[in-house]
Amino acid sequence: MDSPAPRQKSGLVVVMLCFLTIVADGYDLIVYGATVPSLLDEPGWEMTASTAGLIGSWTLFGLMVGFLLAGPLADRVGRRKVMMAGVVWFSAGCAICALATSPEFLGAARFFTGIGLGGVVPSAVALTMEFAPRNRRQIYNGMMLTGYSFGGIIAALVAIALLPDHGWRVLYAVGALCVIVVPAMYFWLPESVNSLVARGKDDEAAEVARAYDLDIGAVRAEQLIQRTATANGEKASGFRMLLTRKYLPSLLLFVVVCICAQLIGYGLSTWLPVLMREAGYPLGSSLQFLLVLQVGAVIGMIGGSMLADRYGSRRVLVPFFLIGAISLLVLSRKVDTAVLMVAVAGAGLGSIGSSSLAYGYVAAKYPASCRGSAVGASMGLGRIGSILGPSIGGWIVGSSLATHWNFYAFAVPAVIAAVIVILMPASTVDDEVAEVRAPEVEPDRKSGGLVVEQAG
Repeated sequence: MDSPAPRQKSGLVVVMLCFLTIVADGYDLIVYGATVPSLLDEPGWEMTASTAGLIGSWTLFGLMVGFLLAGPLADRVGRRKVMMAGVVWFSAGCAICALATSPEFLGAARFFTGIGLGGVVPSAVALTMEFAPRNRRQIYNGMMLTGYSFGGIIAALVAIALLPDHGWRVLYAVGALCVIVVPAMYFWLPESVNSLVARGKDDEAAEVARAYDLDIGAVRAEQLIQRTATANGEKASGFRMLLTRKYLPSLLLFVVVCICAQLIGYGLSTWLPVLMREAGYPLGSSLQFLLVLQVGAVIGMIGGSMLADRYGSRRVLVPFFLIGAISLLVLSRKVDTAVLMVAVAGAGLGSIGSSSLAYGYVAAKYPASCRGSAVGASMGLGRIGSILGPSIGGWIVGSSLATHWNFYAFAVPAVIAAVIVILMPASTVDDEVAEVRAPEVEPDRKSGGLVVEQAG
């Protein structure tokens, strides 16, 4: 007697759990920019703009370390474990930040927190892309990554509500509550099918594939490609695969794009409230600009992802980066409030929104065996830009240069990123899988089998 088919599960559950972890990620990153004006006025600390920028850069240096470690680790031990460990890590880091007694203490705590934050995103992107329908990958990934901006919106709203009366420490204490996501992840977040197959857990992989109606034939095709590459003496997993002649050129281009996008996004997230306050806006109003920046990022992530599924990531990223550049030039001028708000939103669309589209493009470009490493490497090395962004902003704010030079400095990388995307190779791993699968692999989604059927 046949056993009953397992109850069908939705990939949207995976998207939602990944989304919640990115909300926590976004909150913790954006909350620093919201607290910088208060930190500059903290009694006894004597913080300068340069010191604040340095602390922001140390946070992002921790992120870079986390990204570079988490991608290969997730490819090796599984994405689910790495994500849960990352959430616990950065929640503890937030609690430590709330107890900081000096700028040096806060800088060390932010570096520690950044490592945990970096452990979450590569796995979240890889899992979302794997459990999404193949023709809806970018929109699923965009929906998930909007968690970053929703976290930023929450940080801005919490800052508006609590910062004036309760001080900056309570904002970091709120961030420590992110740990409540972990139990839900433990019970409802599945492991990557590709990761299970790579570790020899074929039966468990087949069960997950059946439960989530995944195309096991595509997994088998990727495995065939990897076995063929190994037989030919090529490296077929992780960072070693990325460093081959086939994948290294595109990886380097992705890194440059991510550096540019992160420089803009993190520079603005850190310094926009200060810049607007120097332009004559009160603290509450300047925090509203940070909120609008995140709203623009959400529009860019969702709208851009829908367009990317239809027209391809390359055709969407170029105009998005150019919109960001134009918006930054508008911000350097004296314009009406309505135009100013639109420009701030456009800057969010062209920086944070474009970053999310780039991550989805990276995930679609590389096979599952090195997808976590590819996303981690692009994000991790891209953090060079996120380290430079706050430092450049701090240097300009602390110098005798006019405020509009900050916006000029952030507009140039947006143009560079647009040019680099134009040079990006167009093919993705789906094209390679389709080429191999057509003559050699017969998909068997119902059985979940993992045996490759050779043609001829």
